[in-house]
Amino acid sequence: MLSQYLKNNVHFLNSVPTWEEAIKLAAEPLLNKGNITEKYVQDMIQNVNVNGPYIVIVPGIAMPHAQNHDGGVLKTGISFLKLKEPVFFPEEKDVNILFVLAAEDTTGHLELISDLSSLLIDEDAMVKFKEASSESEIIELIESVE
Repeated sequence: MLSQYLKNNVHFLNSVPTWEEAIKLAAEPLLNKGNITEKYVQDMIQNVNVNGPYIVIVPGIAMPHAQNHDGGVLKTGISFLKLKEPVFFPEEKDVNILFVLAAEDTTGHLELISDLSSLLIDEDAMVKFKEASSESEIIELIESVE
């Protein structure tokens, strides 16, 4: 399921100046497709400002998200951004990979999180994942653990 949601929502950049910009760029595919509104992007940034870098779920990987207040999420989706150079979140947490999660409700995204968890706990998959340099490599790797 995760691989289906990620198709055409994956991109790669060398670097970004700030973690806020990383969240904005990581969310761009979902914004462009109408899955989310600009308000949701601002809510994700506000989450980090208020709650700290809890979205850094494992070293080097962040999963920006927010509650769907005021209709910020129009359709469940996930997007991916991989940075060549890490960006630093608060508390000096460095991140190279961002998965933006947008859920219409409190349960619709659970399967996506389950698939992502399967990937994150597979050490071999994570090595390949961190070395991947194209959308097709990312999708194939995720399909192999789904």
